[in-house]
Amino acid sequence: MNVIVTDQGFSPDDWTDGFVTLDDAANDVVALDVSSETDPDELYDRLGGTRLVRIDFPSFADGRGFTIARTLRLKGYKGRLRAKGHVLADQYAMARRSGFDEVEIDGELADRQPEDQWLARANWKENNYQARLRG
Repeated sequence: MNVIVTDQGFSPDDWTDGFVTLDDAANDVVALDVSSETDPDELYDRLGGTRLVRIDFPSFADGRGFTIARTLRLKGYKGRLRAKGHVLADQYAMARRSGFDEVEIDGELADRQPEDQWLARANWKENNYQARLRG
């Protein structure tokens, strides 16, 4: 079973409306599953009334999902953004700063990196050295 990570810690998934891929999306889609190869500009143009976008992280070393999230936020997307897959606790602050609201991990990763490791990074606003340098 997958676990949702937020600034408050671990919780079960509360999304019950399902997901569709971008290829299968129609005008009335409420939740999209997108790959890390998705062009964020094209994605933004197709969001319509989408309330949740779940972006796949196929490996811990693949940071394209961070770029997608940041681009969507900069373009004005206000819906829910979820990172899914291979995101580590050490990457949680980066995920939040790039625009993600939450991270979805599998139970195996939750066992290896328990809730306290994620909560240790939940103060991502306070420990943002880039923002401090910018003033």
